[in-house]
Amino acid sequence: MGIITIIFATLVALEHFYIMYLETFQTTSKKTAQTFNIHRDVLKDKNIQTLFKNQGVYNGAIGLGILYGLFVAQSAEIVALLLVFVIVVAVYGSLTSSKSIIIKQGGPAILAFISLFIF
Repeated sequence: MGIITIIFATLVALEHFYIMYLETFQTTSKKTAQTFNIHRDVLKDKNIQTLFKNQGVYNGAIGLGILYGLFVAQSAEIVALLLVFVIVVAVYGSLTSSKSIIIKQGGPAILAFISLFIF
């Protein structure tokens, strides 16, 4: 894998760790409410907190998987698979939640995925 791919994929992993941080550790924060466009009162609901924390664990696992693929296994296949997961979820999110998700979450993953084949 080229350095461009490593940089882009690492950014995708870091983005997922940040999402995990918001969803798992800062569930009711002002920043989480702003990021996900959800009122803080809604985020204080125990069921919503459970759902957010569960989502956060998944996002952290995606980030760890990407870093594992990049630096431990050094496997373009693992990295590509996880980037495809991120892209599919970003497309789904853009269709069902907010159009900006395809750029904010999908953009770095799309660039990393494309760079796998160019660099």
